[in-house]
Amino acid sequence: MKKVLTLVFAAGLASQITAPPVHAAETETVFRFYCAQCHGLTGKGDGPNVTKDFPVSPRNFTDATEMSKLTDADLRNVILDGGPAVSKSPMMPPWGKTLSDEEVDGLVGYLREVCACQGG
Repeated sequence: MKKVLTLVFAAGLASQITAPPVHAAETETVFRFYCAQCHGLTGKGDGPNVTKDFPVSPRNFTDATEMSKLTDADLRNVILDGGPAVSKSPMMPPWGKTLSDEEVDGLVGYLREVCACQGG
């Protein structure tokens, strides 16, 4: 009986430690706060920070042809480590110390919805 109670307690504790999945509405909020400034609310790369003086063109997430070339791991890496980590612009900041793993996974899924495509 003591072993059963220990297992039940351990399972309950593990369920409290595991973070809940990020829901679609929360993911959209994360996208709007962290990504839309450059990538735009619809992901076309036309956010309010992008002016004629902006040094690069942010990726257009609605371009299924280009987005299909990227794996989910590629997307995850650039979100976590920023543009320079994947030989892209330093204008893309690293979010690895800001966003949780669940938020990053949510963003990858959200980008796949925006492009209506699968990864390479």
